[in-house]
Amino acid sequence: VQLQASGGGLVQAGGSLRLSCVVSDLTFPMYVLGWFRQAPGKEREFVAAILWNSGMTNYADSVKGRFTISRDFAKTTVYLQMNGLKPEDTAIYSCAARYGSYYFTGAVEYDYWGQGTQVTVSS
Repeated sequence: VQLQASGGGLVQAGGSLRLSCVVSDLTFPMYVLGWFRQAPGKEREFVAAILWNSGMTNYADSVKGRFTISRDFAKTTVYLQMNGLKPEDTAIYSCAARYGSYYFTGAVEYDYWGQGTQVTVSS
């Protein structure tokens, strides 16, 4: 499985961005796709996850109601729509995948990672 993330950038507080993660070689339907982020000096943290087959989702409390994770079967792409961005959302965002049918929230539980994309929110 290969993942390619894109869509980061610089945005003012209150603005929006949409991140994309193209997934290649997804041969089985039972995969979990997740978004994680890592701010300078902080540990990588879970943001959101989606079950590829069912589309069911899970979010970190810090982004609930502001971020939406979704997937497009035809494009084998996972999206992270981020609205109401705050300066504390500034981080490198990475997408990850693993085989399974549960919302794994630990970074160590994911087997495949894409490169990160920088999101910077100015106040």
